Amino acid sequence: MERREFLKMGIVAGAAVAASALPAMAEASYTEFTLEDCLKLTPQQMAENSGAVMASWKYIQNQAAGIKNPMLRRAVLEIIADPAPKLLNVVSGRKKDVYKEFEKNGWITDISYDAFLPENGSAKKANQPFYTAPGSGYSSHHCYPGGLATHTALNVEMSLALYSNYGKIYGFNLDRDVVVAAQILHDLHKPWVFQWQQDGSCRGENKLAGTGEHHVLGVAESVVRGLPADVCVAQACAHNHPGFSKDEEAPVRWLKAAAVIADVDPVEYGLLAKDGMTLPLQRSMEAFVTHLGDHDWILTVPAVKWIIPVMEEIAMHDYGMNKAELNSKKFHAFRNAVFSQATVMNLYHLMQKDGKAALRKQVNAIVKA
Repeated sequence: MERREFLKMGIVAGAAVAASALPAMAEASYTEFTLEDCLKLTPQQMAENSGAVMASWKYIQNQAAGIKNPMLRRAVLEIIADPAPKLLNVVSGRKKDVYKEFEKNGWITDISYDAFLPENGSAKKANQPFYTAPGSGYSSHHCYPGGLATHTALNVEMSLALYSNYGKIYGFNLDRDVVVAAQILHDLHKPWVFQWQQDGSCRGENKLAGTGEHHVLGVAESVVRGLPADVCVAQACAHNHPGFSKDEEAPVRWLKAAAVIADVDPVEYGLLAKDGMTLPLQRSMEAFVTHLGDHDWILTVPAVKWIIPVMEEIAMHDYGMNKAELNSKKFHAFRNAVFSQATVMNLYHLMQKDGKAALRKQVNAIVKA
């Protein structure tokens, strides 16, 4: 099939699926192409040719548009439309001071001043669209073009299920706006951190304040953009909850680090309690829901680790690749295309239920040998 034709067909298929509700994503279509096609496709084209990715992206946009608070709704929609690191406007001229503050507090180790923030950042335009970014590092969960969209969509749906169930069982409603906004934004700077590289892999991630740098930078971005404190606190709790003192130390640390980047007083902004030692009291239930909703990785991380070796076997057996090529653009383009079209979770489910032969058949249906 001519490249122009399969691109057009895939975008149409993706748009058709995206118009449906989230549960229909299991039946999302994909585009077929050759190995040569894979090498020519950009990450954006791969994402746009995936029915599952486009459906997830549409779902995220719809949920953001459903936020009732007009100022919060506008802010969330603006961020996902262009997740440019506006925080760079605030850090400009202060970077050395911010770096020294991180060093003093033990929030940064083995990272040079030059590598302190992800490269190529621009406050004017994001490095890539939200929907083309991977969900995590290249050997971790949702490591394909569009992985951030499928990861975020599932987490939002999980969070809304928790929100609904608290209402059904206990008879009270949490703040739905906070739940939706915090979960949509919990990985907002992955498009900056996990930039696609020339060899088809994505940029590695440094750590800030004891967690992946995307997390602290994302919370800082929300503060810089003036989002309400309760949303920023819930967003910070995506990686850990405040239920026990030892656990609460982590989001408190991340909020302090984000406040340094954003150049605000975390207590005055409302990110911390008056003593600066805990989250605001009484502790937000929405923060717990955001944390519980961000547990897609529990299954998706090992699923990737189990799938990649099988993909390597298929690449060598069916597509003539040698071992050296498994760490090259050729294999990366191949796996990016397959993962973006089918999603890792669908592939792992297929292998778990029907075996490696079924997985191989599915891969061959997406990329013609």
